[in-house]
Amino acid sequence: MAEPVPVRRLTDQEGQKLQQIVRRGSTSSVHYRRAMMLLASAGGNRVPVIAQLVQADEDTVRDVIHRFNEIGLVCLEPQWAGGRPRLLSPDDEDFVVATATTRPTKLGRPFTRWSIRKLVAHLRRVHSRVIRIGREALRCLLARRGITFQRTKTWKESPDPERDTKLDRIEHVLERFPDRVFAFDEFGPLGIRPTGGSGWAPAGHPERHPATYHRTHGVRYFHGRYSIGDDTLWGVNHRKKGAANALAALRSIRAARPDGAPIYVILDNLSAHKGETIRVELCFTPTYASWANPIEAHFGPLRQFTVANFNHRSHPTQTRALHAYLRWRNKNARHPDVLAAQRKERARIRSEKGIHWGGRPRSTAS
Repeated sequence: MAEPVPVRRLTDQEGQKLQQIVRRGSTSSVHYRRAMMLLASAGGNRVPVIAQLVQADEDTVRDVIHRFNEIGLVCLEPQWAGGRPRLLSPDDEDFVVATATTRPTKLGRPFTRWSIRKLVAHLRRVHSRVIRIGREALRCLLARRGITFQRTKTWKESPDPERDTKLDRIEHVLERFPDRVFAFDEFGPLGIRPTGGSGWAPAGHPERHPATYHRTHGVRYFHGRYSIGDDTLWGVNHRKKGAANALAALRSIRAARPDGAPIYVILDNLSAHKGETIRVELCFTPTYASWANPIEAHFGPLRQFTVANFNHRSHPTQTRALHAYLRWRNKNARHPDVLAAQRKERARIRSEKGIHWGGRPRSTAS
């Protein structure tokens, strides 16, 4: 007859934790049953009684009590092992992962993506290495190795032959002349319609906006200007894009530095930005690389806090909302001393790494 296996004396925290699990229940039936075993043993019950209480084998109850006496409450989360020996070696698993992440067409299969069933069938037909694995085992293997079923995403690579030159140019003026660099871009079209967004609301009662079917107000485009040195954003709404509006924006930028010294404007390759009347030092971003324009990072908050989650009734009210946000944003901009310190730190890091831009700024005035 086996000797009694009592649980060691519980601490206050252990007893409260086990009691909480047993009273409130748990999403894990394993935690719940093991907590019942330990509490019952702490209450003086013998192993056969506990086994009948939780409908478990007596050896299982003894194992749980022994594990608790060794490692404490960690035993509530068992690390099971054993069972049938693994059929796949680490090399086989690497081969399965490599196959799953390779396009089927490259392996001679007539489809554009794998399904679990097709991948299992293919692995069994590979002449160099036949791997037999079930669908569920394959699914678990891929999940364990961080391979998930995802939507395909698109991306653009800049075909601009002067991509590196333009990026070097932008980085050069940002490092050398930050107080004389401006960014210009448009965003839109801005229509008069309810725009979805996000905001705080009681659970299950989101803010509602009316649906619209007739759009009779037309659209507008926000022509934004951003001063790198001052961390100031401003702009105007126009009915359309065009060289005249771009020229007006550049004039307002010139007015911000009326000393006559050179200024540098970062903008994209839109044809409206290349009018014959424009005579400013322009730094164009590469094709499909508008992310290089510093103003892009400020358009996101501008849209989220003025356009999204609201239903403007007209373009004048929308414009007033934009300008009110711009006034608030510029009033709460970062202090110039902080910006100067950040620029000095970036320059120090680049000098330590031996990074240099080389060459004089090249005039790209049109």
